[in-house]
Amino acid sequence: MLVNVGCRVKPKATIAISTSAFANALPEEWPRESPTQEEAEAIKNSVRYNKNNSQISLPKRDMLPEAITVDYNVYRILLEWCVSSRALEEGRQVHAHTIISGFSSILYIGNNFVNMYAKCERIEEARKVFDRMPQREAITWTTIVTGYAQNGPAGEALKLFGRMQRARMRLNEFTFASVVKAGAGIEALEEGRQVHASILKTGFDSDIFVGSALVDMYSKCRVVEEARQVFDCMPERNVVSWSGMIAGYALNGKDEEALKVFWQALMMGLRPNDFTFSTVLSVCANITALDQGSQVHCLSLKSGFDSYTFVGSSLVGMYAKCGCIREAGRLFDKLPQRNLAAWNAMIIGCAQHGLVKEALELFSEIEMTGMKPNDVTFLCVLSACSHAGLVDEGQQYFDSMSRDYGITPRGEHYSCMVDILGRSGRLKEADEFIKQMPSEPIASVWGALLGACRMHGNMELGKLAAEKLFEVDPHNSGTHVLLSNIYAAAGRWEDAAKVRKMMRERGVKKETGLSWIGVKNKVHTFVSDDNLHPQAKEIYAKLKTLNEQMEAAGYVPDTKFVLHDVQEEQKGALLSFHSEKLAVAFGLISTPMETTIRIMKNLRMCGDCHNAIKFISKVVQREIVVRDTNRFHHFKDGVCSCRDYW
Repeated sequence: MLVNVGCRVKPKATIAISTSAFANALPEEWPRESPTQEEAEAIKNSVRYNKNNSQISLPKRDMLPEAITVDYNVYRILLEWCVSSRALEEGRQVHAHTIISGFSSILYIGNNFVNMYAKCERIEEARKVFDRMPQREAITWTTIVTGYAQNGPAGEALKLFGRMQRARMRLNEFTFASVVKAGAGIEALEEGRQVHASILKTGFDSDIFVGSALVDMYSKCRVVEEARQVFDCMPERNVVSWSGMIAGYALNGKDEEALKVFWQALMMGLRPNDFTFSTVLSVCANITALDQGSQVHCLSLKSGFDSYTFVGSSLVGMYAKCGCIREAGRLFDKLPQRNLAAWNAMIIGCAQHGLVKEALELFSEIEMTGMKPNDVTFLCVLSACSHAGLVDEGQQYFDSMSRDYGITPRGEHYSCMVDILGRSGRLKEADEFIKQMPSEPIASVWGALLGACRMHGNMELGKLAAEKLFEVDPHNSGTHVLLSNIYAAAGRWEDAAKVRKMMRERGVKKETGLSWIGVKNKVHTFVSDDNLHPQAKEIYAKLKTLNEQMEAAGYVPDTKFVLHDVQEEQKGALLSFHSEKLAVAFGLISTPMETTIRIMKNLRMCGDCHNAIKFISKVVQREIVVRDTNRFHHFKDGVCSCRDYW
């Protein structure tokens, strides 16, 4: 397309700019005046109108109240619109026009083009503009540093910040907040501390945005104590700083502290936003704090954030992880919009609760909506297949990842396939599958094989898997315990003793089996043969009554799950007081008859306890939900949702 450009720098000839040029030319005789506010609105409206035709055009004379020329102010208006609208193609057209007209060398214009390309996630183009600018100011440097902090690579932001300091550019709160964010993105702790020192020297440590960025940086660099020090020293805090501190504790596995900060923030008048609610709900899900999660849900309802996509997804995940899959499903159905996180949360929730058919149907629904599943979606679906022993279906989903969706399987996907094959007893196929992996197996692949060998009593293959795990992490207690249990289950007590001796020599301690239950906003934790609970006497009395009722109903202790070289009568006694049985007994004496008892456990539930709780659910006519490391078990009327496959 040929255009004549009317501007301060008159070209010598008509210039061809193809379809990326302006559709209308401005007469050169127009007076050189800056546009009024009314004229500025007309320019922006014209640009918006022509955007529908994939063109950008300056308005003709009869579209404006008065005649204007294309000067600095016209470009300013166009650039502001391109930045706010993230209009990349139109911005490129304006850029071409400024080069032709000679306005591209103006500092303000250059700054805006750096900003526009960065905001449109074209950091390479932003850098080209930056490098070609004849002069730069502090805003220019801050803009490109911010661009790299937001788009990456973050390391380049740190390098440019160093150049900025050497050029003795004036630093401001936006510069510091951006470079600190860049340091957080790559967990550059030492560089972050150096920037923090510069912040202290220049007095910007009192700025709320800089302080919030420092809290985030130290949290992501895994020194949450330093994040808290910065947080406590902030003269004022807003929802960003409070949410950052909560997220920092959550990221570093300090969920209880995260909840304390949240409740403290509310007491101080904080009005949480969607990010705050999403973070706190995820924390409640991690520690299965159903009571607190329900309270947070109520707060989100009152403030109107429950309908926000990310909050809704977090609510679905929280209820599913706390054992309330029906409530999770109800909320999922009510979501006005469902992002992929919501679908994934519901699929994995159904899988963990034994609703495998529903999980696979949800996957089919995703495909029907036109939304593309991601690698996490396939992890959820493969997990569902594993929980139900669907070997052929699992293989089909695994193959579909790369064939139909172009997703390269990660180590975790291979772990799921090994688990699917191993649980079903196809250990040789699992071993062959590992041998055919295109990359070195990660630890969880060997862990899945070892767990399957423990389940099916394959000592030789189990020993191989354990040796591979010892190479990766010789101090992992779970590996030692599983190998010892494989030997013990086969009656090879000397080999089991050797593994336990190896643990002592390496300083490895077995993880203590714990079961806990929440009653009236308080968590009660139990270990095997626990006598420390204030109601221990009542708990053991209830357990004695339960044992009598179970035996009358046909329960017989399964002593093969006692992996100690002791007499048979001693084995029965050892099984009687496992932590999950104590937790169930406490739940029965502490909760109303009509409520569901919800138990959480940090290890896999043993087969005898699984069988015993089936009998308990029948004799007391109560629903009991137990979550172990693998899944949720819903016990009702003597039946478990896992159908004894876990």
